[in-house]
Amino acid sequence: MQGKSNQSILISQDLAPVVSEKRTWGIWNYTALWISMSLCIPTYMLASSLIEGGMNWWQAVLTVFLGNVIVLIPMILNGHAGAKYGIPFPVLARASFGVLGANIPALLRAIVACGWFGIQTWIGGFALYQMLRLWIPSLDSLPSVFPASWMLETGPAITFVIFWLLNMFVVHKGVESIRKLLVFKAFVLPVAALALLYWAIKDVHGLGPILSQPSKFNSSSEFFAFFFPALTGMVGFWATLSLNIPDFTRYAKSQRAQVIGQAIGLAPSMTLFAFIGVIVTSATAIIFGKVIWNPIDLASNFENKWMISIAMIAISLSTLATNIAANIVSPANDFSNLSPSKIDFKKGGYITGIIGLLIFPWKLIADPSGYIFTWLIAYSSLLGPIGGIMIVDYFFIRKKQLVVDDLYRHDGIYQYNSGFNSVAIVAFVIGVLPSVPGFLTAIHVLQNDSFPEWLIHLYNYSWFVGFAVAAIVYGAFLNKNKK
Repeated sequence: MQGKSNQSILISQDLAPVVSEKRTWGIWNYTALWISMSLCIPTYMLASSLIEGGMNWWQAVLTVFLGNVIVLIPMILNGHAGAKYGIPFPVLARASFGVLGANIPALLRAIVACGWFGIQTWIGGFALYQMLRLWIPSLDSLPSVFPASWMLETGPAITFVIFWLLNMFVVHKGVESIRKLLVFKAFVLPVAALALLYWAIKDVHGLGPILSQPSKFNSSSEFFAFFFPALTGMVGFWATLSLNIPDFTRYAKSQRAQVIGQAIGLAPSMTLFAFIGVIVTSATAIIFGKVIWNPIDLASNFENKWMISIAMIAISLSTLATNIAANIVSPANDFSNLSPSKIDFKKGGYITGIIGLLIFPWKLIADPSGYIFTWLIAYSSLLGPIGGIMIVDYFFIRKKQLVVDDLYRHDGIYQYNSGFNSVAIVAFVIGVLPSVPGFLTAIHVLQNDSFPEWLIHLYNYSWFVGFAVAAIVYGAFLNKNKK
């Protein structure tokens, strides 16, 4: 690369292209990556929340499968540039948004990752709480110290902070320290999931009573009113990774490795683990007389202290492994993109951890409707337009040809207007706008009659609408300017 003074603040060791000899990931690596990331408690809760919402077992499993097949398409497409040029997501975003404008999608994606970090940290901390309260009953009777609006009890808050500190300790030690935990997770969590499946089938005397549980919807219109936002939520579940997948495909041996590896690993893993979640959650309705969609709450209903303790330790350790791999690495790169010379991986990880505290993650997953309709759909309305712009730019405008040197320069072709591509920014805003009325009504800022009903319902398709609108606007603007 030339012009060092012009690129010095746009490059760091974390953001530089991966040289060819270090691109060693094959098909199995990407398959294993997705198996590891799919086998997590939020995946279980994702499927079980559909049962709680009214679906029967096959409707829930099919919804999860369809969502993951759909999101696999932008996952593979955005992964192409990473595999071809060895560049991470924040750098690829510079091609379409500008060398400074790329901070917009990078920060939005990073903030979403911070939210996921907070959710996973709450899950791990709450698992610790469910274990410790068996041996230290006084944890249940600690005086309340938080405002009622926080919906936070003192005991779970203490274990949440303990688990948060453990995550920050791993960040301090570096990502390499998590390798043994990933191996532990790869063996223990599937075994724990299969054990839950065995318990569910055994206690209801076979799969028959579970699979015969009917849908709670009385008509097709009721079903589809829930199905489409649920499908958007399924796509939104991995909408973050569909953007920053170049952070992983930059290490690919070939395009074939990332394409086949992801195709084998993503949808089958998510569907299988979701099936277990669906079966176990359906069984809880028969065994306990109520649907228990959170596996930690379910485990706490068992009587054996040691069995509960072992289960909670396994959940905590596997959650720790997932959190570092899925929710620290990418936002650390995104925050580093703000100031490559000042923010390294560790500092980016600390920023992620602090924001993860401030988003009140326990409120996001307090109930299925908040998890799907507020969290998953809301952020998919932001990430869908970014994905549409990046894919149109890379495949249709640039024909998969990038000038890598200029991605790290202030005087290159990606400088646009003072570092910002106004066309991309305008297309992003236009892509988000259709989902705003529905979002404002979903969080009860506005009444349902504040906008036309059809406009509010667009929120249920926010990822799809945002992706399509932003892609069309971006492509139309640039094609018009070419003429």
